[in-house]
Amino acid sequence: MSELRFVRLGFGEEAVDYQEAWQKQREVHAARFEDTVPDTCLLLEHPPVYTAGRRTTDSERPLDGTPVVDVDRGGKITWHGPGQLVGYPIMKLPRPVDVVAHVRRLEDALILTAAEFGVETSRVEGRSGVWVLGDPVEDRLTPGGLSLDFDPRLHDEEFDPRLNGPEYAPSNAGQRREDRKLAAIGIRVAKGVTMHGFALNVNPDNTWFDRIVPCGIRDAGVTSLSNELGREITIADVLPVAEKHLRAVLENAELAPRAIEAAEPPRTAAPA
Repeated sequence: MSELRFVRLGFGEEAVDYQEAWQKQREVHAARFEDTVPDTCLLLEHPPVYTAGRRTTDSERPLDGTPVVDVDRGGKITWHGPGQLVGYPIMKLPRPVDVVAHVRRLEDALILTAAEFGVETSRVEGRSGVWVLGDPVEDRLTPGGLSLDFDPRLHDEEFDPRLNGPEYAPSNAGQRREDRKLAAIGIRVAKGVTMHGFALNVNPDNTWFDRIVPCGIRDAGVTSLSNELGREITIADVLPVAEKHLRAVLENAELAPRAIEAAEPPRTAAPA
């Protein structure tokens, strides 16, 4: 793979409006398709904003009508804002693009980034992103000391954690010793070129996630590097580390098109 170019668009007081960054993605995407720019990763912070992927349902959006930007990536609803490192790798990949392999590479780079700060993370089967694993299910307690057999989130289809107090809030998942997401991933591929990417929680106010059902997941929560370490970690601390691991993983990847299973030939009856 060719060298990966990093573009730091804006952080802190220069955080980039989501719509502005989305337009920048489109411009870089078109240029990458035309081979006028190399593979490029945009890195930035956003002012507070909720964005909803194509699979988001109405029941996962803010209850108070807070505006949400509907976007063309995969996944569901999430939040972006101060204290979160957002990366948009815009890369040309072999067609048909192996989307799962691309997501796994992003996860690998973020797992390595977290490890360099002393935070052990992992994948969770069936859930994209990077996770801090909680206690084994049988060792966890629900609020009030009840066993998980009585956890209403698992048995009541009408249960909404947003209406049931801080004990069910996604931002408090660490206190409940549950799995909690450190980094979210949602991408789109058009003309063999990727868009969108990842959001790594460094030191955000995670209570923003309590107004939605983050990524449509009701039985887990969110965390940050600062929360897990019990000390302040900043975007400036993480930025060079993330760039290092993204470069190492993405530049050295052995790329291959997605394997397509050949259809079985039609069966014919044997002659009588």
